[in-house]
Amino acid sequence: MTVILPEPLADYFAASNRHDIDAMLAPLAPDVVVRDEGETHRGTDAVRRWMTSTTDKYHAKVEVREAAAISGAWRITGIVSGNFPGSPIILHYDFTLEGDRIAKLEIGL
Repeated sequence: MTVILPEPLADYFAASNRHDIDAMLAPLAPDVVVRDEGETHRGTDAVRRWMTSTTDKYHAKVEVREAAAISGAWRITGIVSGNFPGSPIILHYDFTLEGDRIAKLEIGL
């Protein structure tokens, strides 16, 4: 089953699966906020450091399984596989868009 995502989200996941940090940053707003693993990263410089660290550490790939728009935000369910205990796991990605940019991303179970 193919899940149709808005362009910024499709671009983000495609770049993430290629481990292309520059392309992952492209759809993000300059003041983006990312929450993952109990930490909050604000702005593209901090998010670049987070992306580089997690990409190098986990080498993760996401298979998007479901997507739902909820009050102007998107909840994506993905099967994530990589170099970590318990792989693969199901994670949820909660995105807030502002125009054609990702303003906020929260990743969790």
